Parts: sequence; structure tokens; C-alpha cells
Amino acid sequence: MACVLEAPLRMSVLSEVTASSRHYVDRLFDLDPQKVLQGVMLLYLLQQETSSTELRTECAVVLGSLAMGTENNVKSLLDCHIIPTLLQGLLSPDLKFIEACLRCLRTIFISPVTPEDLLYTDATVISHLMALLSRSRYTQEYICQIFSHCCKLQHWHSCGFKSLPQPLLCANGPDHQTILFNHGAVQNIAHLLVSTSYKVRMQALKCFSVLAFENPQVSMTLVNVSVDGELLPQIFVKMLQRDKPIEMQLTSAKCLTSMCRAGAIRTDDSCIVLKTLPCLVRMCSKDRLLEERVEGAETLAYLIETDVELQRIASITDHLIVMLADYFKYPSSVSAITDIKRLDHDLKHAHELRQAAFKLYASLGANDEDIRKKIIETENMMDRIVNGLSESSIKVRLAAVRCLHSLSRSVQQLRTSFQDHAVWKPLMKVLQNAPNEILVVASSTLCNLLLEFSPSKEPILESGAIELLCSLTQSENLALRVNGIWALMNMAFQAEQKIKSDILRGLSTEQLFQLLSDSDVNVLMKTLGLLRNLLSTRPHIDHIMSTHGKQIMQAVTLILEGEHNIEVKEQTLCILANIADGTTAKELIMTNDDILQKIKYYMSHSNAKLQLAAMFCISNLIWNEEEGSQERQDKLRDMGIVDILHKLSQSSDPNLCDKAKTALQQYLA
Repeated sequence: MACVLEAPLRMSVLSEVTASSRHYVDRLFDLDPQKVLQGVMLLYLLQQETSSTELRTECAVVLGSLAMGTENNVKSLLDCHIIPTLLQGLLSPDLKFIEACLRCLRTIFISPVTPEDLLYTDATVISHLMALLSRSRYTQEYICQIFSHCCKLQHWHSCGFKSLPQPLLCANGPDHQTILFNHGAVQNIAHLLVSTSYKVRMQALKCFSVLAFENPQVSMTLVNVSVDGELLPQIFVKMLQRDKPIEMQLTSAKCLTSMCRAGAIRTDDSCIVLKTLPCLVRMCSKDRLLEERVEGAETLAYLIETDVELQRIASITDHLIVMLADYFKYPSSVSAITDIKRLDHDLKHAHELRQAAFKLYASLGANDEDIRKKIIETENMMDRIVNGLSESSIKVRLAAVRCLHSLSRSVQQLRTSFQDHAVWKPLMKVLQNAPNEILVVASSTLCNLLLEFSPSKEPILESGAIELLCSLTQSENLALRVNGIWALMNMAFQAEQKIKSDILRGLSTEQLFQLLSDSDVNVLMKTLGLLRNLLSTRPHIDHIMSTHGKQIMQAVTLILEGEHNIEVKEQTLCILANIADGTTAKELIMTNDDILQKIKYYMSHSNAKLQLAAMFCISNLIWNEEEGSQERQDKLRDMGIVDILHKLSQSSDPNLCDKAKTALQQYLA
């Protein structure tokens, strides 16, 4: 809305504000957007230096009440530049006015419609807020709350336990955590953890939980800060105790979790194993509020996500695996009959509960086979995951796919539960049309379902997976390219010739070259792995080389000449060794002097892995029982290969020595 303010408004508003601010506030909660115009009048008064401090304070209080109304109210106030006006008010010498401005700012920044970056547009604001922290317990409470709500990360971690990234401060600017840290947030806020005011302690704690998340710099600093002779981790542990309010226990656990994940506290430290982890498991129990159970499970999932020992400890604490099954029972049929208000609350949290349970199951089952078995044996677990894959909530779908991915690492489960529940069907459906965030995890899961011992491999192939995976290899998203080519590699392993031909047709030569020249080494290695799997068993080698031989030889030459690491070159030489094992395919090597010279070069390389791989090529080319072996042996002798073999037969490396002697025997036979 336009903010055209005229002076004549002043007296009418003045009389109303001073006469009865309560009546005024009541009117502001009206749904009529015209009421917001009254807020604009207040803003005008707030800006006037000539207004008395009492009046300006009253205006800030009423504007704060208005901001507690609808999101539209906040939007209108933002459009009228309320934030710069309130920030300007913080320069006043009057403490009551400063507190009123901070309270109003707090209310506005808590609103989801307020961009956090508005706090950081002027570099002097943060310094001034830090200075105001010492003025009163109210300035402490409100400023910590503002910082907590205006501290967003530029990069969320890969486990996906947070939403998508927020808009960045500027193209290359420091993130919010760094700005606050550089302005002395840790030092200025630490002592507030021992304030006599519970609200101040709580807001300071929340501030640290946001500052430390995914931030090694902040976490490493927190570990060494002490207040009144006590280190912060010890203070956090005290706040975890059962006699403390739940909100305090949970937030302390989040602080310690962030510090642990950032490497500032060891995973086997007693404050994690004996305090933080049991506290978070407690939060998952049935007697906690639904929102507490959600936060407890999500934080625990993050704490144990990468540590096998913590996963094992959590899995046997308070029957956690069974306890989580209860997360799927909302809204319950009983509450539906007896209490509409309760039903509404349950419905609101049902999605979040399922999401949290899936995440925690995913973390619990990330590494240990026995834990995975326990999870899958929990009542209706596979059905719940399958249902989760088709939920309307994208967050629940993502968490369900993560859970499935974690469980798909089990050979036993791939052969049993995954087959019994035809998990591949809903998974393929998810892959048809999903945002990248879900596609990445779903395609990783598909890689596991395509392993040669998985009974799901056949039906997945029949459902058009090749086309889908080939399209993933063209994605701009690196993880999707890796997963697409990885799944094709698994699919090609010991596959029949038709499948291999379908893969090559689906990929196209052009795309294959694109992947072989990808800047990411993972993509390159998986593509070479795919080629190696395609070129296995003689009839397949000969067939593929008869149709794609020229292009494959070009690709091999390209890589052996390029600046690549040892693993890449070794994999490429292994592909050549496979080609050399073909009946007709080996002629493509024998008639290519450039390639033969490269094999000779790698036989004398300083790296034993590359020497061994090159020797495999030579052995396959000179093998006696095969047609034309005499001519091939003669040609290679003329090139000086036999001399190199004699030299290698004296090698101190037993593998090289044995391989060279075996090759030389072919010449003697």
C-alpha cells in the first residue's frame, strides 16, 4: 500500500492513542485492511522527533500489537518501512522507548513474511544491538530472540534435515552466523546463560543453538568459553537435566548436538553418550507433546546420522525403535470421536511426526544390519514406507525415501522384505516426477535395488528404467548424474546382451563421450565402471566392439592421454584388458599402434597398479590357445614387450613378478 502521510492526521490519532490504547489495539485486530491505515498514522508519529517520548513509546507498543495480527498486517508495515523507523528509534537515550522498539522488532522478525536480511542492510545495526544487550533484561531477551530468528544458513547440510536454502545475503557476502560471530555474539551472549531471568537464559540458549548449527568455527569457540568458571558444555549439560523445563532440555541438546556434529565434542564424550542422547530419546516418548516428539526425533536423527556407535546405543535405549512406531498413529480414531480440537491438533502434527520418524529410522539403520532388521520387523514398517512414498507432503516423501535408502543397504532385506512389498513400484513412480532433492535419494536407492543379487532388478528393467536412468545422466545436478550412471553400471553387471545393447542405445555415443569428459571424477569413474561391465564375457565384448568399437577406442585413448589420477587410468587399462579378451575385438588393439605404445609405456610406469593393469592387456593378447596368437606375439616381441617382461619377472613386487612369468610362459609354449 502507498504510504502518503499528511500532518492533519496527527491530532485525531494523538487523542485516540492517549485516551485508550487498549481500545485502539482491539480495533487493530479487525480483518478490515483499512485498519492498517491507522498503523501508518502511528508510524508517522513514531518518526516525529517532536513527539514526546511517551507518545512514541505508546506508538511502538501499539504497532507491536498490530504486528501480532495477521501476516498481511506485517506485510503492510514492512511496505511502510517500519524496520528502518524502529532501528532509528534504538538510537534514543530513553530505555523504555528502546525496549518498546525492540519488542516490536522482535514481533516483526518472528513473522515468516519478514526477510531476515533486513537486519543486515546497515553494518552498524548489529554492533549497536550488541551494545544494547547490557541495558536491561528486556533488551537481552528481545535482541537474542531477534538474532535467533535472523540467523539463517547459506548452505544446509546434505542429510536434508532442514528445508531448502534461504536467499543469500549477497552474492559472495558472509552468512548471518559469520556476521554475528564476527560482531562478538559468543562473548556478548554467553554470560546471559546464567541470567536470573528464565526468559533471557532461554533466548540466549536458542541463539547458541542457531549459531552453532553446522558451524565448526562457532562450535570450536563455544567449547572453550567459560562463564563464572564453568565451561559452556557443562552449562548446557546442566540445562539438560530432567528437572529443567522441556524447552530448555531440548534446546541444550540441540546445542550439544551441533557442537558434536561440527567436531568440537567427540561422539564418545560422556556429555553426548550419557546426557544428550538419552535426553533426546526421552523427548520421543509418548508422554511428551507432539511438537516435542518431532523436535526430539529430528535432533536425534542428526546427532547419530554419521556415527555407528551412537546409532547402536540409540537403538537399544528405551525401546526407541518400537517407540517410534507410535509416531504413525496420529490422528488416532479415539481423538476423532471425543475431541475435535484435539483432532485438529493431531492432524496438524501428523505429517511432521511421520517425517521425523522416517528420518530417525534412516539414521538408526544407516550402518548396522541388526538394527535394519529390527526396524523392518516393526509393525507394518514396509507398508508405512510404501505409503510415505506417495504422501502429498513433499517433506514426508523425502523422509520416506531416505528411510528406504538406508534400509536398501541391507543385502538380506533386498532379497526379502523389499521383494515381498514390491517396493520398486512406488519408487519408480517417485522417480517419474519429483524435485531434485527427492530424485537424488530415490535414484541412490534404485542403485541398490539394481545390484545383481536383488530380485527387484528384473521388474525394474521391465518398467522402463533404462530410459529414466539415461535421462538422469544428462542432469545438471551432479548427484543425479553420478546416480544415473551408477545405477546403469549396476544394471550392466552380468547382464544379458540385450540389456547392454539397450543401455548403449539409450545413452548414445555422444552422451557417453560427454560423461567421459565430465569434470567430476565420480562421474568419470562410474562411466568407466559401466564400460567395464558392458565389456564382459566374450560374445558381448565382440558384439559391442563391432558396433561401437571405434568410439570406445577413441574414448580410451582420450583418457590415457589426459591428466587423470591413477584410479582413472587403471580402470581404463582394465577396459582395454577386457577388449583384449574378445575374440575379434582384440584386433582393434592390435591394429592400433598408438594404443599398443600406451600399453607398453604403462608396463614400465612407476605405479605398480598401472603396470599390472597393462600386463593384463598383454596376457590377453598373447594367450596361446587363441587363433592368431603367434602373429600377435611376434608383433609385440618386435615392439620390445618381451624385454620388459623379462625385466618385470625380476620385480620385487610378487604380483608383477608372477604376472610377467606367466606371460613369458606363453612365448615358450
